[in-house]
Amino acid sequence: MITWDNSLNSLFINGKWQGSISGRSESVINPATHEKLTEVAWAGRTEAESAIQSASSAFPSWSKMTARERSKILYRTHELLLERVDRLSTILTMEQGKPLAEARGEIRSAANFFLWYAEEANRLYGEWIPSSIPGKRLLVKPEPIGVIAAITPWNFPSSMIARKLAPALASGCTVILKPAPETPLSAIELVSILAEAGVPDGVVNLVTGDALEIGSALMESRDVRLITFTGSTEVGKLLMKGSADTLKKLSLELGGHAPILVFEDANLERAANQTLASKFRNSGQTCICANRVYVHENVKERFIDLLQNKIRHLKAGNGLEKGVDLGPLINRQSLDKVQSHVEDAIQKGANVLNGGAPLQVDLSGHFYSPTLLTKVTNDMKVMQEETFGPLLPLQTFIEESDVIHRANNTDYGLAAYLFTENLSRATRVSEALEYGIVGVNDVFPAVPEAPFGGIKQSGIGKEGGAQGIHEYVNIKYISTIIDE
Repeated sequence: MITWDNSLNSLFINGKWQGSISGRSESVINPATHEKLTEVAWAGRTEAESAIQSASSAFPSWSKMTARERSKILYRTHELLLERVDRLSTILTMEQGKPLAEARGEIRSAANFFLWYAEEANRLYGEWIPSSIPGKRLLVKPEPIGVIAAITPWNFPSSMIARKLAPALASGCTVILKPAPETPLSAIELVSILAEAGVPDGVVNLVTGDALEIGSALMESRDVRLITFTGSTEVGKLLMKGSADTLKKLSLELGGHAPILVFEDANLERAANQTLASKFRNSGQTCICANRVYVHENVKERFIDLLQNKIRHLKAGNGLEKGVDLGPLINRQSLDKVQSHVEDAIQKGANVLNGGAPLQVDLSGHFYSPTLLTKVTNDMKVMQEETFGPLLPLQTFIEESDVIHRANNTDYGLAAYLFTENLSRATRVSEALEYGIVGVNDVFPAVPEAPFGGIKQSGIGKEGGAQGIHEYVNIKYISTIIDE
């Protein structure tokens, strides 16, 4: 049985748990059952400004700690996350809805980000540059950028926090964390673990509450030097505009519209399994999941048969129950968007092979049946917009050059996937795809040791890998003339 002690004191500022000044709170709802789990504090501008001051005051001492000292705290965070996988994954499923097995995988992923950046903290190197001028010494030195604000989404409420906080803390930055209002409990648990692991007071601050008030305070503050955000492209653009007056650095992981290209020489069993794993993971509420499939005309019938047979065996329900593959959509608006995409496609001539309607289960949540569409045309919403739900549209192709063009013909550029057994084609097509991430026979490319991020309107900057920590540093160049 999961309980929350003093959940109304869910703000963590300067090392202390506290409630909102107004006393206002908001309920946290289980999206599968619509059961109220608990309430959390609902903060605004005043609490956000207090968190900024706390992070600013803590920055000088935290940034001056040795990398090894910060590294030890991150190692301990990694250990505590793994020790508490069962509790953390249960909480994640209860407030977000995804199946428990997926939640466990997310907690392990979060732990691995802290492990990776515990190591990277000690590898943040500078360099001496050989000078062309006698008596001059040229030093390039990375330094932590300062106070950063992390705004995280509800679809991966633990791993998205870890991907931002681990490199920020490793580099010597201090943090204000604003989690999604749908999933504050995972953030509270993670911040509690960081405090237990030894993060000093003020280094990590948590504010739950009003997005507009908190966001405005973060954007307007001269002390906040970077905003890292995962969410929609529309909100990312608002953050760019709002932070322009203070010229903040931005790290944005935004929307996606990932294509899957299945060539005629592909291993179709593997392609079908991975397509379904990508599309229906977290009920399609994933920024890099498959949004459209292009399959070669010569293998379309076999591939569609494989998809249909596998879709029929997917089970929807409460993520805490055994054998559940699909949890609920996060809210009514998400369900309505999926339904609008399906209805638009049907009106324009699409054929529904599986699903196509809300799913009736013995629960109160918003469930949608896993849906496969064929006879899909490019003027349909599902081929132009990110659905963020369990809806898979399929088109066919013949020429390689044509499918590359269609895959690239979008404002998004986060992730793309292709299935082929031909090494030359794999290399040629992966280089031609205009995406920040390309998976060849692999729809799960995200790992802590590799950079993750998009191009075009899918974002700015990278998370993960050696590149991820560099988002949180300034490069200082020191030129010195010495007597010889």
